[in-house]
Amino acid sequence: MDISSLLQGAMGQQMVSGVVNQLGIKNEQAQMAISAAVPLLITALSKNANSGDSQNIANALERDHDGSILNNLSGFLSGGNFSDGAGILSHVLGGKQSQVENAIGKSSGLNAAQISQILAMVAPIVMGYLGKEKKQNGLDASGLSSLLGGLVGGTAQTNQREMSTIERLLDQDGDGNAMDDVMDLGSKLLGGFFGKK
Repeated sequence: MDISSLLQGAMGQQMVSGVVNQLGIKNEQAQMAISAAVPLLITALSKNANSGDSQNIANALERDHDGSILNNLSGFLSGGNFSDGAGILSHVLGGKQSQVENAIGKSSGLNAAQISQILAMVAPIVMGYLGKEKKQNGLDASGLSSLLGGLVGGTAQTNQREMSTIERLLDQDGDGNAMDDVMDLGSKLLGGFFGKK
């Protein structure tokens, strides 16, 4: 299993439709932004888990993200209240959030405010997906770290350059060097995630 399983099929299409309806942007822009946002979020979560935060992430999943959001994705996406997502982003991305927004914005042609909203919409869905996997498989903090590593690793095998670009974006010290490399990240990942011919 890898990150593409989050984006292929009904779930990916619902996310795209929800973003298009909320922001009034083009379908292709929504696809590109989401195809960059999801691996960025999961990579950031994996890095946080490996840095000693796995128990906190596991607790958050158990307390707030049991996967029930996936039962009514269209309702969540059309509801308009994404404050929970903003809180997740603050914890997961911290001081890197504006750099991430600018990088994804360049790759998709959207502005940072639009990307911020897309990230806030996608983050609870990613957490819900992880929470469902945790619940179904009875994962503890260590198991959750392995799950995140598997999601990142599965994609890294087929998109190694793109995933290393994500790593560098999350690791950079604010000098902006990795940002140019992320400009075409969404389009490179797009084909594999959405089955675009």
